[in-house]
Amino acid sequence: MTSAPVARARPTWFAPTLVGYRRSWLGADIVAGLSAGAVVVPQAMAYATIANLPVQVGLYTCIVPMLVYALLGGSRAMSVSTTSTIATLTATTLVSAGVAAHSDDPFGSLMMLSLLVGAFLVLARIARLGGLVENISGATVLGLKIGVGATVAVGQLPKLLGETGDVSGSGFLRSLAAVGDALPGANVPTIVLSVASIAVLVGLRRFAPRIPGTLVVVVAGILLVWLADIDEIGVELIQPVPSGLPVPGLPDFSQIGALAPGALAIAVMAFLESTAVARGIRRPTEPSIDSDRELLATGAANVAGAFFTAMPAAGGFSQSAVNQSAGARTQLSTLVTVALAVLVALLLGPVLSLLPQATLAAMVFVAVVGLIDVPQLVRWARISPVDFWIALIVALVGLSAGLLLAVAVGVIVTLLLVLRELNIPRLSIIDRVGAVIAVHLGRGLYTANALANERAIIALATSQSEPVSAVVLDLERMDAITITVLDALSDLDRELAASDITLHLAALPERARAVAAKTEWYRSLATAGRTHDTVEAGLRVAAAPGQT
Repeated sequence: MTSAPVARARPTWFAPTLVGYRRSWLGADIVAGLSAGAVVVPQAMAYATIANLPVQVGLYTCIVPMLVYALLGGSRAMSVSTTSTIATLTATTLVSAGVAAHSDDPFGSLMMLSLLVGAFLVLARIARLGGLVENISGATVLGLKIGVGATVAVGQLPKLLGETGDVSGSGFLRSLAAVGDALPGANVPTIVLSVASIAVLVGLRRFAPRIPGTLVVVVAGILLVWLADIDEIGVELIQPVPSGLPVPGLPDFSQIGALAPGALAIAVMAFLESTAVARGIRRPTEPSIDSDRELLATGAANVAGAFFTAMPAAGGFSQSAVNQSAGARTQLSTLVTVALAVLVALLLGPVLSLLPQATLAAMVFVAVVGLIDVPQLVRWARISPVDFWIALIVALVGLSAGLLLAVAVGVIVTLLLVLRELNIPRLSIIDRVGAVIAVHLGRGLYTANALANERAIIALATSQSEPVSAVVLDLERMDAITITVLDALSDLDRELAASDITLHLAALPERARAVAAKTEWYRSLATAGRTHDTVEAGLRVAAAPGQT
């Protein structure tokens, strides 16, 4: 009798959200994908203009990066294309690298930038840095978003007045100057169209959030050009949109050095935005979000998209929220959005070419104004002054010195605060037997905090109301140990001995013990019976008559 063949399990790294897919979910996923597409496709096209790139670049970002994330990502409803923050950092990076000013064909540099962003994310996954990146505080992110929102909003004003150039990548101050230059030549029909578009977007978002406002204003703008010929009275149109799918190409490797700093900043923000969105929209019944998986999925999406002229990509909250609220159950909904974007690229190029520039500028303006979260800043000023000042400093640096520097300042300040917090000793006396105390280290010892903990232990032992003859130090958190830490413990032993206090070490993990045993000082402690497997054993031995 032959046994039936055993079905081979599908690898869990590929399309994890489709594992156990049910046919009953299909209708909801299709509707959600179409709903999200109605938001993400025109929105991505608008965000491309932030970086002074053709709108089809935004459209291409809705194809390959979204497809790759759908096959690798762990979030069931997150939609990955470009975002206002990422688009602005892209613009700033290209301008800083001289691409916008000196290149007639920026696509090679854009491909290189997206490739670098993806490479940084994949390398972070290989090094398992997901948890480290997540230490970047919410205050840093808020400050950066305020800087992005103000810079881009002001940068769109010339377009809303009838000018065609985009200055968002040149910084807040230059954008303000461009607004002044645009005022004398403002076009009244363009202003009317801009105000009407903004009113529709804001009104639908507030009173009819299920209606995709971006799609409404895009269709309305195209119809006004087609039926009313508003372009003949001075309303500027976008550049002609070619029909067809993105053609594979090669990045411009000569730009690596100029683009790498900006790519690193974009990679950090892409990961932070993606994980924040993924966790923010996760339902309680869905699997938890794995930071390392998100690093890999987002990185792979950017690497693949780089060869198809896509902008750097990240999870966007607005389209992801639409996707989820429309009933998305899995990333199949994203595949539907990708199919919609492909159809738009193949069939609607001539139609999209009728789109007024002011319509896209209005969409960008409304989207980024929401980033300027002043109420949150005021709330933090009342609750946590430290977070308030971090956010404010990062925002001011972004507005005055540039967004890339703001990212660097925010990351450095955050890491300094984390290190300061980790370096503050956390000691507690967990037991006492006679004149012997057991001291627990709330944080492990490492190079940066070893001296601070040594001083704190000495102060704790010598400041007790009743004399202390021995200290049993609980080292259960010491999974790893360095020469600097061993030297600090040796110094602690001598300092306590000078005060007639004997040091005992307890619960040192095997891995750290193997390293410590290579030093003569630790071997002498072991020979003297001052190393113990448990704190209880250390207390018992240290408190025995004649031991101290």
